[in-house]
Amino acid sequence: MISLNQQLKRVEIKDFEIQNQIVFNYFNNLSALEREEKFFRALYIGVLALMEDRISSFLAKTTNELGTELESLKVIFDMKKELFYKSAVKGSVAEEEITDFLNIYFSEKKIRDKAILIRNLPGILPKNKTGDIICELEGKSDLIIAIECKFDKSVKVGDIESKDIFIRNNDTAWSQLIETQANRNAKVSIIVFDISFVDASILKIFENVGYISGIGMVAIVDSQKGDYKNLIIAYMLARDIALNAMSVELDKDLLFMLVNRLIKGLGEILNIKNLVESNIENNRSILKQLEKSMLLMEFNQHYLKKFLNEGTLSKIDLLAYYNGDDVKDRYRFIEKEINQIGNSEL
Repeated sequence: MISLNQQLKRVEIKDFEIQNQIVFNYFNNLSALEREEKFFRALYIGVLALMEDRISSFLAKTTNELGTELESLKVIFDMKKELFYKSAVKGSVAEEEITDFLNIYFSEKKIRDKAILIRNLPGILPKNKTGDIICELEGKSDLIIAIECKFDKSVKVGDIESKDIFIRNNDTAWSQLIETQANRNAKVSIIVFDISFVDASILKIFENVGYISGIGMVAIVDSQKGDYKNLIIAYMLARDIALNAMSVELDKDLLFMLVNRLIKGLGEILNIKNLVESNIENNRSILKQLEKSMLLMEFNQHYLKKFLNEGTLSKIDLLAYYNGDDVKDRYRFIEKEINQIGNSEL
């Protein structure tokens, strides 16, 4: 039906017909004299759309020029957009788009980096797949920026000063950045949020692009509009850090974080004075608070001593310190013993 005339650089179509209600309705409303011209315009518009990597970008560029002829295309796009928002696979779709976008950007800017989608592959940490995309810098497999895409409104900032390690772990910007860097053995990590799927607390702190000192970069994108400029800003900053850092060492910012948690532990001990020892339940609360504080002090001192002796902590150490799983597990047994105190007399 379709052949190409190479000499004349012409597309030749024979015996062409199409059965489509949208197309029929459009041409049915045109006069016979207009139909041929509009057919060629529609074909040209369709080719341009296929050449565009993102339909939203295409619509933004052509709306003013083509006017009402794009209404049906907009309807289809809006329908796909609605399905995307309701779909459980929106994160997976976005990860693929981000990977493609980065590789196109690298090619256009003649940057010798490569983005690889590895969301289903476990990393260094056992059975852990955190870190959806890795970017190999200058073609070096051991020089990596790792990217975690988190399209989830339940994810908070999670700074260490406000974290209670005795409650169940939830993904936060902090934890995901540390975990991504440790799991993918990356020099720098980036977490990407979509403007439509991000908690207000994160948006308040990181309106476009942000940096958590000693932890990693935060980028807010708009995947439905194909707007990834904030990711590019974050990536290029992370790239400079990765390429120019002689070694990944944790400096005074980490020491500040360690000391802040020690101060928090001391504050917990002082809170014990405010508990009233009037009944057994309060006594249990006092014991629990005291045991928590003692465990925290021992836990924090261990990592502070390690940091002061070695001058640095590995990313795996930092992840273990942030999550506090060890002290949490130890407290579980102590809490059970405390809860049994007095039960025999009751």
